[in-house]
Amino acid sequence: MRTTYSVKEAYYTLQGEGAQTGRAAVFLRFSGCNLWSGLERDRLSAVCQFCDTDFVGTDGVGGGKFTSAEAVADHVDTIWNANAAGGSKYVICTGGEPLLQLNDALIAALHEHGFAIGVETNGTLAAPEGLDWICVSPKADADIVLTCGHEIKLVYPQPLAMPERFSDLDFDHFFLQPMDGPEIAQNVEATAEYCMKNPKWRLSLQTHKLIGLP
Repeated sequence: MRTTYSVKEAYYTLQGEGAQTGRAAVFLRFSGCNLWSGLERDRLSAVCQFCDTDFVGTDGVGGGKFTSAEAVADHVDTIWNANAAGGSKYVICTGGEPLLQLNDALIAALHEHGFAIGVETNGTLAAPEGLDWICVSPKADADIVLTCGHEIKLVYPQPLAMPERFSDLDFDHFFLQPMDGPEIAQNVEATAEYCMKNPKWRLSLQTHKLIGLP
């Protein structure tokens, strides 16, 4: 059983993407990923080469090493209570790849504090029981084993991960999200065009970036 959890950062914000857009949440970003080391020297040899998230170490705001699931859950609860006046507690476990660390003990501890638990995963690892919202974001040609959940949120375009590959999977919502970066304007246009031609897919924008939230 895991006894130490490495958290890059933890903070209160609004979910900016997908079906839960606009919902207040604590973002719990775990360190580490199985598709990229997070180091620039390894980017070109990584499975996922476009990631713009820092998930190396534990030095972010609210980050640290935690020696028990209860300590992580207490930390998340403290962040929520310092910012929210009641309401439905929600924590989004992200990364990196959160399923490298998120386990039964932590799910139980977060539920004990009254949190609904969402996860944003690349889908290459099986999910533990008890998650309240599963968002899978496939990366390149990585094999996904998590083929059902609440939403699939595919960064577009990825030549090795085009939407047709995932359209028949068992998800409630199908989102395409324009790849950020120097070509964001062209990617937004291409993503919108694809969604209009293929209405099973819906456009997801990173609204938190548009309004200046983390």
